[in-house]
Amino acid sequence: MNPSLILAELKSYANPANVAGMARFGITGKHVLGGPNIPTIRKMAKKIGKNHKVALELWISGIHEARILAPMIDEFELVTEKQFLAWASDFDSWDVCDQCCTNLFDKVPFAYEMVVKLSGHKEEFVKRTSFALMAVLAVHDKKASDKKMAAFFPIIKRECKDERNYVKKAVNWALRQIGKRNADLRKQAIKVAEEISKIDNKAAKWIAGDALRELKKIKN
Repeated sequence: MNPSLILAELKSYANPANVAGMARFGITGKHVLGGPNIPTIRKMAKKIGKNHKVALELWISGIHEARILAPMIDEFELVTEKQFLAWASDFDSWDVCDQCCTNLFDKVPFAYEMVVKLSGHKEEFVKRTSFALMAVLAVHDKKASDKKMAAFFPIIKRECKDERNYVKKAVNWALRQIGKRNADLRKQAIKVAEEISKIDNKAAKWIAGDALRELKKIKN
C-alpha cells in the first residue's frame, strides 16, 4: 500500500469546519484535518492491513488523523523502545496518545517498563502515556496477576498531585480501571483513593473523589 495514496484518502475527508469543534474537546495539533472520524479510520486500517513500514511513513507525515491510523496498522513485534519513545514525544493531543496506547503500545513486550519509565516525565502528554497505558493494560491484559496490577498503585499515589489536566485525568482513569478488574483490586484501589483524598492538593482530591464515586457503586 502506497503511503501517499493513504494520505490522499485521509485528506479527502478533511473538514476545516470540524477543527474548532474538536479543539473544544481538547483534540488539538499542528495538522488536524477535521476528518475522517474514528470508525472510518478503523475501516481504512482493516483495508490496509498490518504494515510497519507504512505506519512509520504515516507517522512522519505529522497529520493528526494519520497518527491515529498509524498505530492501528503497525506491527507491535517490530516496535522498538526507540520508536515508542519517539512517538510518545510527538504526542500533542490526548486522543493520539490514547489511540496509540489502546491499539499498539499495550501489546509491546516492554509495555510495563514504559509505564514506570514515563510515569515521572516532565512533558504532559508523555507522562499521560504512562497512565493511559496503565489503564489500557488493566483492561486488555487479562492474564496479568493482581500483584502486577497492584504494583501500579504506588506510582499513582506518587504522581496524583500533578494538576495538569491530561495527566490527572489519566491518573484517575488508571486507578478506576485497575479497581474494576476484580473485587480484591477494587478494595485496594478504594484504599489508595482514600489515602489520596487526604492529600492537601486539588488534583489529588479530584482524582480520589471521582474514583471513589465510581468504585463504590460496584456491588460484586
